[in-house]
Amino acid sequence: MINFRDKNLIPIWEKVQRGNELTFEDGIALFNSHDVISIGKMAHWLQREKNGDAVYFVVNQKIEPTNICVLSCKFCDFAVKKNSPDAYEMTIESILEKLNPELLEVHITGGLHPDWEWDYYVGMVKEIKNHFPRIDVKAFTAVEIDFFSKKFKKSIEEVLLELKEAGLRTLPGGGAEVFSERVRRLLFNQKIGAKRWLEIHKKAHQLGLRSNATLLYGHIETIEERVNHLLLLRDLQKETNGFLSFIPLAFQPGETGIKPRNQFTSAIDDLKTIAISRLILNNFDHIKAYWVMLTEELAAVALNFGADDMDGTVGGERIAHDAGAVSPMQLAKNKLIKIINDANKIPVERDIFYKPVKLHSKNVIGRVSYLNTLPFFKYLDNREYKIFPAPPRQLGFLFKDGNIDAGIVSLVDYFDKENDFTFLPYGIVGNKNVKSVILYSKFPIEDLNKKNIAVTDETSTSFRLLQVLLEMKYGFDVVYIREKISAREKILPNFDAFLTIGDDALKFIKNKPEDFVYSYDLAQLWFDWKKLPFVFAVWAVKKDLPQNKIEVLNKLLDDSLNKFFSTKNNIEEFYTAKLNLNKKEIEDYLNNITYRLGEEEIKSINLFREYYSKLKSKELMVEKF
Repeated sequence: MINFRDKNLIPIWEKVQRGNELTFEDGIALFNSHDVISIGKMAHWLQREKNGDAVYFVVNQKIEPTNICVLSCKFCDFAVKKNSPDAYEMTIESILEKLNPELLEVHITGGLHPDWEWDYYVGMVKEIKNHFPRIDVKAFTAVEIDFFSKKFKKSIEEVLLELKEAGLRTLPGGGAEVFSERVRRLLFNQKIGAKRWLEIHKKAHQLGLRSNATLLYGHIETIEERVNHLLLLRDLQKETNGFLSFIPLAFQPGETGIKPRNQFTSAIDDLKTIAISRLILNNFDHIKAYWVMLTEELAAVALNFGADDMDGTVGGERIAHDAGAVSPMQLAKNKLIKIINDANKIPVERDIFYKPVKLHSKNVIGRVSYLNTLPFFKYLDNREYKIFPAPPRQLGFLFKDGNIDAGIVSLVDYFDKENDFTFLPYGIVGNKNVKSVILYSKFPIEDLNKKNIAVTDETSTSFRLLQVLLEMKYGFDVVYIREKISAREKILPNFDAFLTIGDDALKFIKNKPEDFVYSYDLAQLWFDWKKLPFVFAVWAVKKDLPQNKIEVLNKLLDDSLNKFFSTKNNIEEFYTAKLNLNKKEIEDYLNNITYRLGEEEIKSINLFREYYSKLKSKELMVEKF
């Protein structure tokens, strides 16, 4: 419940709750409103719908190979000309000296050097991956990619493909500044504008490279230009689904003369911009509170204003600090963890693609991040716990590493940790069919022998069930390849069949791929074979938790299920917009699932355990990313 002081925000809040896109006029109304707390509460609600209590960070290193630049942008205090006494250049060897095996990401941006050859840039990426294969490379803004294209007479596609082959994984979002031709002419007329920036990121997404997006605000831009910038990013995300995160960057005045050196953006402007970005960019998964420019104190507040990422340790950052940023040059990992925990959030150490590596918090409940877990969580009184949502496979890794105290976890992941965990009498059960674990095929299932099958990278148990069915029921020899399968993608994997699960499987109901004319519900196949329901996930708890805590959680789950299925009209329009299903279709789907484990379900669990034990010694699949 939000107590709005600005009643003009109520229609906007209703749109947010329904999952509708906000308009240009909505964005202007938000920026003009003085009801900052209500704006923050709206953004925080949307943030928690997407990411629960998770706040992400990465152990990373910033590398700026040179400050020598052919451009002369008015807002930049970093770049210098070649003959400047402050000029510097880094060799590949000196770059490698700044890296270490503990890092998961290196972020590379810098000046546009007039003399360096193309081989230097390709070699830089290649040598980083050769020496530190664990480190993912995020490098070169769209401005740099455009510069490479022109200087070395290569197409944008050629530049990106050669860097990708060398080991580039993502592009940073820098160089976007603000998408305004007026501002570009006044502040960075030598730099690319909106059209070229968006074109480069679109091409990167088409080539399988993910990227980030930014907005530089707090200089001479108008509120209208800020909102237009966000809408252009949202439109490209709808087309490509290639952006990982959005980072609002507060302008650092420095000695630019654009603003007095000590005239930073206000805390109110920073928090509003983050919150409004979260509300407008509803198709972005992550919004960053970039502590380097915000300060760590304000970034902590932003975690309740729509932000769910604090970037990382950011060792070696110079560009913002040369412009007067007041944050410490490197925020220690332990301090970053403390900031997030103090905000009552879960510090999630991640990789470059936001896959969780480690949770640095206690009392964490894991939630499979699909609609089918809603009956457990809609009315769950979780004051003693923090909720971490993730797809089954990601959650399984954390579960097996001891990062989670309790939660709804994939059945095979529970099998692997039975010595440490026990399960409560609850789960996700396909009763004859489940409707959200579907194999789409170009051939009848009887003809899939020797075929190639793509498997979503989110699955743990569903993949193993597919293996059991194809190999033990039909006796097939099949090649499985993990793919990032999503109903949002324009082009589906070019395989003979593919397995999709969870919310994506529900989205395919009304978007069935034309070439894949056959579809099979895996729970139905299991039932037809064994005449038993199939248990995809169970509620597991650590055996060493105090018995009273286990009993309390058991009671909370029972109460939550009873309340959910006895309450009418409990499906928010947010989910209908997200899944393109109406309320009746969602209710029918949830009512079809069994959430309590009885004798038949336990019998099915034990039977599948026997099959799973026979598969464990077999190579899982070809990993392809």
